[in-house]
Amino acid sequence: MDNQIGSFQAPGRMGSSAVLETSCGYLLQELKIIWDEVGEDQFEREKVLLDLEQECLEVYRRKVDRANISRARLHQELAEAEAEFTHLLLSLGERSLPGRPEKMTGTLKEQLDSITPALREMRLRKEERVNQFRAVQGQIQKTSAEIAGQSEYHDLSSIVMVNENDLSLKKLEEYQVELQRLHNEKNESLQRVEKYIDKIHNLSAILGTDSSMIITKVHPSLNELSGMSKNISESILAKLNNTVESLEEEKQKRLEKLCQLGRALTNLWNLMDAPFSDRQLFSHVTDLLSVSSKDVSDPGSLTLVIIQQAEAEVKRLDHLKASKMKELFLKKHNELEEICNKSHMEIPSQSEMDNIINLLNSGEIDHANLLMSMDEQISRAKEEASSRKAIMEKVEKWILARDEELWLEEYNRDENRYSVSRGAHKNLRRAERARITANKIPALVYLLIAKTKSWEEERKKVFLYDEVPLLAILEEYNMLIQEKEEEKQRQRARYQQPAAFKQELEWRI
Repeated sequence: MDNQIGSFQAPGRMGSSAVLETSCGYLLQELKIIWDEVGEDQFEREKVLLDLEQECLEVYRRKVDRANISRARLHQELAEAEAEFTHLLLSLGERSLPGRPEKMTGTLKEQLDSITPALREMRLRKEERVNQFRAVQGQIQKTSAEIAGQSEYHDLSSIVMVNENDLSLKKLEEYQVELQRLHNEKNESLQRVEKYIDKIHNLSAILGTDSSMIITKVHPSLNELSGMSKNISESILAKLNNTVESLEEEKQKRLEKLCQLGRALTNLWNLMDAPFSDRQLFSHVTDLLSVSSKDVSDPGSLTLVIIQQAEAEVKRLDHLKASKMKELFLKKHNELEEICNKSHMEIPSQSEMDNIINLLNSGEIDHANLLMSMDEQISRAKEEASSRKAIMEKVEKWILARDEELWLEEYNRDENRYSVSRGAHKNLRRAERARITANKIPALVYLLIAKTKSWEEERKKVFLYDEVPLLAILEEYNMLIQEKEEEKQRQRARYQQPAAFKQELEWRI
């Protein structure tokens, strides 16, 4: 019994304090007194003591197991803390943390307590770095969405997926560089959008169209009154470019239309000798004839209203031209006749004139082409008259000289030319001048024949004078002069023959 009690007390003494040993001994002593008083047999007493010993061992074993578990947990926490600390160092891209002991000593709790502040600081650093990454990546997503034209984008920074395995400053800088690149791309796209919008405003002002409606049709966000951020996606840029090109094409078409109308107005004004006041009303249209599309920038210069007004004026002048065309044609024909008559050239026949007048009355002839044809005829007539000028001047001199010659012949046949009468001395002086002029006729005719032949060879045509070849007239004149000269010689011969016979008769007598 004493041995059992001793064996029972041994574990207590090994794992308990002195107070515990005293308490156990007292309780065993009290139990022994009770057994003695009760008369408990020895077998039961040993069984109870054995049970007590087993129960004590179970209690100690449970305590040891819990202590082992606690120690293992501390080892695990310390290992996890060190692993987490190392992982944080690696993910943050840092080699060490000032203040953390390089080599830890002491109990597990002491070692855990020494690493906990450094780990807490590293966790704070990680949280701060994660927030920085989340903010930058959120801005990248937002800017990318704006560039892509995702107007429905919302702030998704709270659900941005951050790779916590790489939170280094180098990686953060890469994201910041990417964000800056996206900002630049966004600004460039925004500038392109603004440039397109400015072009649309300018072109719309020139064409007199509503730029706001055109811009809104491309995308509502581009309208300043929408209050939305502008969509700057590539598709929107393409639409804006197409819109600008379409407006440029419309501008070119309207300019060409107004230039066509301007030329028509100018032609009609010139045809009808329109006054300056009428022309001034449409000077804004004719001024466009000398400019290119890129030089047209005045607001309202290519509106549909201006085109309609110019078309109405052309239509009005066309009607007016039709009523005045006969008058204009006759005026130009008279001008042509005057040129031809002055230079003794052939003029259009009256039958041809009547035919043209009939066509004018029936409207079966193009007025513009007719007047253009008349202008061409007048131009050719002027050119031919200019080429005939030198010959015609000498023809006029020849005609005047011939008139003087005829007058001299009449004068010479007048038997009373030497009578003393009023004006006889004037006729005598004129006869002297006429004789001098008549003596120059052969040389003048010779020169005229030479110039006329030269003109005909150069022009490959006959020089007509009142529809008669001039050379024929001159040759006829030469023949006439020759005949007159022969007649004079015959007359002188007849006068000389009686005088010679009389002289011979007187000599014989």
